[in-house]
Amino acid sequence: MFAITGMTGQVGGALAQALIEQKQAVRAVVRNAEKAASWAAQGCEIAVADMGDSAALSRAFEGAQGVFVLLPPVFDPSPDFAESKRTIAALRDALAAAQPQRVVVLSTIGAQASQPNLLNQLGLMEQALSTLAMPVAFLRAAWFFENAAWDVTSARDQGMIESYLQPLDKPVPMVSTIDIGRVAAQLLQQPWSGVRVVELEGPRRVPPNEIAAAFGASLDRPVQARAVPREQWEVLFRAQGMNHPTPRMQMLDGFNEGWIEFEAPASTLKGQVSLEAAIASLVARGA
Repeated sequence: MFAITGMTGQVGGALAQALIEQKQAVRAVVRNAEKAASWAAQGCEIAVADMGDSAALSRAFEGAQGVFVLLPPVFDPSPDFAESKRTIAALRDALAAAQPQRVVVLSTIGAQASQPNLLNQLGLMEQALSTLAMPVAFLRAAWFFENAAWDVTSARDQGMIESYLQPLDKPVPMVSTIDIGRVAAQLLQQPWSGVRVVELEGPRRVPPNEIAAAFGASLDRPVQARAVPREQWEVLFRAQGMNHPTPRMQMLDGFNEGWIEFEAPASTLKGQVSLEAAIASLVARGA
């Protein structure tokens, strides 16, 4: 049996679906059982646990052949990442107590970067969970294609998407959450010892201009990308309700300047889902 956190989200859901298709037993670790009703209908066991409750998480992980964990996204963190540190500590305590056979952890491209930025939260998680006694794999994934879900409306209604990734012709490492789920399912069923790092990106790197073109092809209308000027970011993010926008801005700088990168870019695993397929799926769901 495999215990999966984040099953009501994109990556956890893709992983669970991959395991179910392979006839594997799945336990959904969720905060709200009602939101997991569709998984229960597919035969999944449901365990209720808040990600900050180490005792409940330990019970949810108990007896698992493998456990998949991810850090709930905190896009507007306290300067010291206090929110994520509490979750990381709870996850580590729970895994140490439950002692599953192996653990797969969703991490990120650039988790190893020393420069301050939003993704440092995942670096902190890698540091903490790498000290566990059982085998642990960190799946460092590229920028999600599915982040473009925010652009469906403007692409459809205005023929334009705004991009914080710049310049617009600079290829960026990206990947589909479907590929992340597929690779995570493979890792959970593989034996290994110690700590391993697996880095994953899509079939090819894509610039923002090609994201706009993919929207255009799916919507059958011209769509252009527009670079949001760097000097406007803080005002825009604060207008969205952010109190601490600097880490997010630093992360975007890291992608744009190239210092957020894979540790071993020449040996990354390549996904199967193309940009065009991912955007077409987002457009279909948005419609």
